[in-house]
Amino acid sequence: MVRLVLGLGNPGWRYRRTRHNLGFLAVDALRTRLGGGRWERRGRLLLSRAAGSREKEIFLAKPQTWMNESGTAARELVRALRLAPGEMVLVHDDLDLPVGRIRLRPRGSAGGHRGVASVLTVLGTQEIGRVRIGIGRPPPGVDPADYVLSPPSRPEWESLAPALAQAVAALGFLLEGGTWEEAMNRFNSP
Repeated sequence: MVRLVLGLGNPGWRYRRTRHNLGFLAVDALRTRLGGGRWERRGRLLLSRAAGSREKEIFLAKPQTWMNESGTAARELVRALRLAPGEMVLVHDDLDLPVGRIRLRPRGSAGGHRGVASVLTVLGTQEIGRVRIGIGRPPPGVDPADYVLSPPSRPEWESLAPALAQAVAALGFLLEGGTWEEAMNRFNSP
């Protein structure tokens, strides 16, 4: 049962609307949808409690470490909230998916994403669900690091906005008790 959504990104206004911060943007949108409380500073992250069912409390979080150190914040949070890693979902950008596609996975490797790798390594498991939002590969000659840390073009945003909405809907479905199999069948882009 999912109780924590951890959006991956980099802290600070400079990175706010970059490709690498789609995880933060998705969690912000989910917080609005769920009527979450204000963001509270908790160690190395921002935490919000969302209106959940009577059986469970729902948490939304954004690490305030650099992307590649997200695991330290995730470990602090999982310990403080006494959650199993399997009760957490990561939401993040993905270079290997075309712009505007989303893909849900209940577990697996980091697939080259250093923020995800940090979380998996520090928590010592690959049994953590993911909602991946496609940003596509950079054009020839553009460094992938520069690409992910730059803002999408206007045409890209036209594809990313519906993908963010779809990611938020998928996260809401999982938080309401939907299974991973149902969620993947319903929300994974073709």
